[in-house]
Amino acid sequence: MDWGMKNRIAKLINPKDGHAVWLAVDHGYFLGPVSRLEDPAKTIKPLLPYTDALMLTRGVLRNCVDASIDTPVILRVSGGNSIVGPALSDEGIQTSLEEAIRLNASAVAISIYVGSEHEHQTLIALGELVNEAQRYGMPVLAVTAVGKELQKRDARYLGLCCRIAAELGAQMVKTYYCEDFAKVVKSCPVPLVIAGGPKLKTEMDALKLAHNAIEEGAGGVDMGRNIWQSDNAVGMMKAMRAIVHENASVKEAAKFLK
Repeated sequence: MDWGMKNRIAKLINPKDGHAVWLAVDHGYFLGPVSRLEDPAKTIKPLLPYTDALMLTRGVLRNCVDASIDTPVILRVSGGNSIVGPALSDEGIQTSLEEAIRLNASAVAISIYVGSEHEHQTLIALGELVNEAQRYGMPVLAVTAVGKELQKRDARYLGLCCRIAAELGAQMVKTYYCEDFAKVVKSCPVPLVIAGGPKLKTEMDALKLAHNAIEEGAGGVDMGRNIWQSDNAVGMMKAMRAIVHENASVKEAAKFLK
């Protein structure tokens, strides 16, 4: 791994503990102005001091984030689908590596839809993105998306997705937490971060999810709706940091919500 690649990854994943707390605010690329992300700048600003990296699109980065920030950026480069379209899996690359470098991204992110009708095109897109990104020392985050089929989130399926992503060259993988998650971690040779997915019933549910994932070997979290759709979004970010970076229990982390 080249120095540039190592340096970018070190900005995203704390080299001291191997863990990361990322804030995902890229939902608008297929969901539009989802609740509490109608004004991205307003949502992002108070949470910036507590995240290790922002995951977002070039449009939100350019228009809603102050260019003076030190927070690393994970730039979503795949798209071409929407929640009202015929298939969420019908994605392709729509942002170039040149654009990612121009925007000073520390990594690029692409969704893959294993088991869907568009599996082949998204896996080929991942491989091509890795080929190009490798030339520039740019890490690739593969996101194991499931579209609307949330029932797919079991260890056998996610283990398949994550291993394929790593085999095709992704330096990091974002996936879901599931029962027997340790098996998914063990079978994937690159760092895994977990998604929050749709908003859970309570903040405590999200904290338990993060705690269990870290206990079973996850490298961190990359959450969106379970952070910024909370009535205490800053408290949630502080609580997540306590769990991920300080090995806090759920009860200890929950103190930040008061």
